[in-house]
Amino acid sequence: MSKQQLINKIFFSVKNNVETPLKITGQQLLTYSLKDNICVKAEDDKTTCNSSMLWEYKSPFNSTIYDILSKESNLKFIGKTRLDEFAMGSMGINGPNFNPKDVLNPLFPDRVPGGSSSGSAASVSGGLVDFSLGTDTGGSVRLPASWCGTMGFKPSYGKISRYGVVDMAQSLDTVGVISNDIDKIYHVFKLLDQYDPKDTTSLPEELRFRPPQQDLKSEWKIGIPREICIDLCDPIIWNKFEETLHKLLSVPGVTLHPVSIPSLKLSLPIYYTLCPSEVASNLARYDGVRYGSREKNEFEDQDNDTDITLFASTRSKHFGKEVKRRIMLGNHTLSSGSYQNNYLKAQRLRMRLIDEFNSIFQVRNVLMGKTEIKTNSDEGIDFMLVPTSLTPPPKMDDVVKSQTNKQQEENPVTNYMNDFFTVPMSLAGLPTISIPMSLKSNLGVQIVGQYGDDYKVLNFAKNVMINSNVST
Repeated sequence: MSKQQLINKIFFSVKNNVETPLKITGQQLLTYSLKDNICVKAEDDKTTCNSSMLWEYKSPFNSTIYDILSKESNLKFIGKTRLDEFAMGSMGINGPNFNPKDVLNPLFPDRVPGGSSSGSAASVSGGLVDFSLGTDTGGSVRLPASWCGTMGFKPSYGKISRYGVVDMAQSLDTVGVISNDIDKIYHVFKLLDQYDPKDTTSLPEELRFRPPQQDLKSEWKIGIPREICIDLCDPIIWNKFEETLHKLLSVPGVTLHPVSIPSLKLSLPIYYTLCPSEVASNLARYDGVRYGSREKNEFEDQDNDTDITLFASTRSKHFGKEVKRRIMLGNHTLSSGSYQNNYLKAQRLRMRLIDEFNSIFQVRNVLMGKTEIKTNSDEGIDFMLVPTSLTPPPKMDDVVKSQTNKQQEENPVTNYMNDFFTVPMSLAGLPTISIPMSLKSNLGVQIVGQYGDDYKVLNFAKNVMINSNVST
């Protein structure tokens, strides 16, 4: 496949030819792509979320992150990339008119690229751009980055503005950065790490500062959770993770320590209770009246004597299967019969999970003020280490068979299970980076820091890659 064909498959729109000189005004020119749920105001740019519901939508405004990047003379926007519909999925296959030839993993052509930021990870992995911005709700930046053999960084929740990013689940959505170069991730994050008054979830300026002394350390305590669920891990993942831990011990000053996060095993039920609830609420606006595509003649042909909801056929046709599944699940959770037992209970368990994370780290959560945190060890850990996924990326042929053969169709819960190692950090809003366990590997390992310790996570990840043979 030619480079232009690769571009056409991964991108929904291409702003300019990617064959651009590497130098501009004395600075290195960096090209980038945006996931197609990030708004860009332009006559030839649409923000479709890879859904029939928004197929012709043109945003009347720019997202804050695009405005920030567009002001940098050495950054060049290439185009919008493919994703799972409305950012719901972990394979990159959800959306209208699914064609496996359009869902590419450049380094591992027989495997799925992961999702939902599949095109963002693929555009970096294929060498089409220097970095890409995606969104991470439960692992949607880290998982595809891992499966495409690159790096994906999810900052602390609220660090990067979400203004102009189409909501999936607003208490979880986080804009993340994907790149093959950790210095580029650091540079881009530093540009975007600023308070935005247009985003009500943006972290205030006074909470963004972390005393620099905490980064000037010669010893690092790395926690490995006891609740890591070895039985759920594919043996390939676990063996490679053990090998990575041995490599990590070659980094000067690094020691490994067991930690306990009892609620870790409850993360998936918590996530798939809260996330669909927010999905159902956010997507209620897409009815063909106020927002979204309208099913032809639906309103004109409506039989007033029937009890059919006015916009039922519009939502039925223009939403995909996974989107409708999560809307139905969310509406059930928010119903009067389930709200107390399901939704509120999940919120309480989420707070317990956050408290348990706070108890294992050496530094306090910046959102906790001067509240004293009791740690599980004498001093607490600096970072936590876990694999990125339970399994290697599945083969595209197997996924296609499950899509076309209804009798062999895979249970969606099976796909949800692969979020086991990524959703806990999303629920707690923690900064996390996924790096390959070895060079050109589709298996990733996550480095997790305390809330607000984003730069420390990036610096440590770079230190690991320089001073050990991890990722080599």
